[in-house]
Amino acid sequence: MIEKALLHLGRIARQLWFRVVLISLFSLLALLLAPLAKPLLPDGLSEDFGREAVLPVLTILASGMLAVTTFSLNVMVSAYRTAASTATPRVYRLLLEDTVTQRVLATFVGGFIYSLSAVILFRARYYTPEGALAVFGLTIIVVILIVGAILRWIDHLSSLGSMDHTLRLIENRTRASLRTRVKKPCLGGLCAREDAKPEDAVDIPAAQSGFVRYAGLAQLNELAAEAGTQITLARAPGQYILRGQPVAWATGGGSKFRKTASAAIDIGDVRSFDQDPSFGLTLLAETAQKALSPGVNDPGTAVEVMGRLERLLWENTPADETSDAREAAYPNVCIPPVTAQHLLACAFPPIARCGSEAPSVMRWMEKSLDALGEHPNPEMAKAAKEMCQELKDGSWG
Repeated sequence: MIEKALLHLGRIARQLWFRVVLISLFSLLALLLAPLAKPLLPDGLSEDFGREAVLPVLTILASGMLAVTTFSLNVMVSAYRTAASTATPRVYRLLLEDTVTQRVLATFVGGFIYSLSAVILFRARYYTPEGALAVFGLTIIVVILIVGAILRWIDHLSSLGSMDHTLRLIENRTRASLRTRVKKPCLGGLCAREDAKPEDAVDIPAAQSGFVRYAGLAQLNELAAEAGTQITLARAPGQYILRGQPVAWATGGGSKFRKTASAAIDIGDVRSFDQDPSFGLTLLAETAQKALSPGVNDPGTAVEVMGRLERLLWENTPADETSDAREAAYPNVCIPPVTAQHLLACAFPPIARCGSEAPSVMRWMEKSLDALGEHPNPEMAKAAKEMCQELKDGSWG
């Protein structure tokens, strides 16, 4: 239960509104607690740096930050729509999690909330002269933060929504997902062959239709240990399932156990990077396909995408297929492995089908597969060699 709560908390923390609300609350809290700083302030400054000195600055901030925030939101939405139209529509959700944009916009909104609230509190005679001095000091800090955010925003706007920025975001999230599988093969559980239903196993039905987004292996392992059973996932993260179909199997357990186990597997309308490393490879391949479409005709982007795919697979190939059962942190849960063949199938064949008429793209693909054929992971090397041979034989046509 704790694992699933942390998952949802992490997803909330990656959303724009969360940072905005958090910084706004800190701003209000600082204003309300400012009078408590009276013992720390030097005497004799409240007359020079009090109410009359700080109110004009707060008024300027309140009006200026509202305009800057509105303008920045318009720029953000326009840039993200451009990126979604030139790359792939599914990248829009990833762009919304861009931490630089979130921090900048949260600073702007927080500055607006701070200045507007301070003006209201001053008009309500909430502050004593010493409290007004504390607000003056806080305002200086807020101005410094806003200036820093503006400079960071100007630098970020130079790449926001560009193809380079979009591809870099996808690659970074894909690398993080792949490295999780490298460090914890089969996510810490036992590796099982897909659709390998254990004998005399009962179905654990899916609570809803959608993509398997996250499997709480820690909770599943605890449930299985308490019931003296073994749980085997029928669908790996990233796969689609219909409500009522078996999302997992168990070698025992009652109806309450099956219901609790089903609730530990998160299913949603869209795929997630959390436990699905192939999702990022799919997004990169879709971007290359869009670049190779007749309306765009940009083989250079497709070549760049393949370079990123090659780098990701060379440096971060999961060891699910070769993992040792002794490494399992959750021995009561079996999960289908991420195979090298599956990763390659998500990456290169879609590009080949759209780039068959672009010799430069096909030459680069053959070069990439040849390089991956020398991978230190034997499963990746074997899968890459087989795929390269299929490419030469024209099996993807």
